[in-house]
Order: sequence, then structure tokens, then C-alpha cells
Amino acid sequence: VQLQASGGGSVQAGGSLRLSCVASGITFSSYDLLWFRQAPGKEREFVARFMWGGTPYYADSVKGRFTISRDNAKNTVYLQMNELKPEDTAVYYCKAESRFIATSYWGQGTEVTVSS
Repeated sequence: VQLQASGGGSVQAGGSLRLSCVASGITFSSYDLLWFRQAPGKEREFVARFMWGGTPYYADSVKGRFTISRDNAKNTVYLQMNELKPEDTAVYYCKAESRFIATSYWGQGTEVTVSS
């Protein structure tokens, strides 16, 4: 099983980035997809969740600025990040959680740096 995250980079405040996470080795439709982030010196925190056939959920800190989506044909989950703020600076991780068994997988992380 592999989750390969990409799309991170350095942007100025107010800019946008789109993160991608491609999954292999799992039945993609059997998993909910999530994004987390971990800022320097802080604990990993929830960012967004896209459940199969369900409504996306977002952390209050990103609501209205970030959009999570999934392309089941490409086994890919995206995180469109707009109006980026310096406090969004973190390593972003994707996660796949099985809808049927207590199994989950993490991607390797992609770094986002937002300068003021």
C-alpha cells in the first residue's frame, strides 16, 4: 500500500496550492480520505475529510478556504487550498481510512510554506 502526496511548495500569503495524494494497493472506494497537517513544534491536526458518497468535513480553521475532493477513477484525493495564510505552514499528510475494518494508511507528507 502506498499513498504518494505531492503539490506542496512555497507561496505568499493569499496564494493557492493544490495538493494531490495518489493511492495504490487499496480498493480506493472502500476508504474515506483525509488530510492532516503538522506545523513545526505542534501536533498533527485534522484538516479535511471526504467520506465515500458523503459530505466533506473541514476544520474550522480552513473552512471556506480549502476544498477536498476525490477522483475515484484516478485513486486520487485532492486538497485545493486558497487564501493561504502563514499559519497554514505545515507538512500535509493524506490518510486513507477503511470504511469496513480498523485499518488506515498514511502518506509521506508534502511541505507547504506560506510567507507573509
